Amino acid sequence: MSPQNGFARLDLFTTLPGLAVLPGFALDKEADLVRAVKALAQAAPFRRMKTPGGREMSAAMTNCGAAGWVSDAKGYRYARQDPLSGQPWPEMPVLFYELAAGAAAAGGFADFQPDMALINRYEPGAKMTLHQDLDEQDFSAPIVSVSLGLPAIFLWGGLSRADKPARLHLNSGDVLVWGGKARKFFHGIAPVKAGVHELTGAARLNLTFRRAL
Repeated sequence: MSPQNGFARLDLFTTLPGLAVLPGFALDKEADLVRAVKALAQAAPFRRMKTPGGREMSAAMTNCGAAGWVSDAKGYRYARQDPLSGQPWPEMPVLFYELAAGAAAAGGFADFQPDMALINRYEPGAKMTLHQDLDEQDFSAPIVSVSLGLPAIFLWGGLSRADKPARLHLNSGDVLVWGGKARKFFHGIAPVKAGVHELTGAARLNLTFRRAL
């Protein structure tokens, strides 16, 4: 058990169905990843998108790659252009691509070729309610999620929103991979607690790699 948070640290191929946990997989690239995110945010700034119902999301978001995930009154979808600038999203850094492909292979999904990364920034109190990733065209590809900065509690549910989620403590550098029968499992992030990380300040960054198009 972690003495700081009271949650068990789970190792690769945990007992949680469909979820591979890679503790510290990205830790040696942590500083480079954060620098890359800051550079991307210069071209495509973080913004708090609104749900189709008009509610502002608590996590700020941006994207890179061939498309970006967006949400507004028209619905949830992938768009090739940043709606703020009308320009294509920034190109995905090679560092991102190689990390995502390597993590997917370590998690049991060889030949993963992500075409985009959704980047979330969580400040204290920000969260992500239980949801499914359903806007991609190809569900055979896995999801790769990289945690940077402040710790967080990842919620891992099932195919029904009513399934009680497991709670997994994530530190900076931890990576999650899920796919196959678990590709459409509900998941989320509990409200992030206040703190300061040496690289991200009072924030958590999450890189979510997908095959969107």
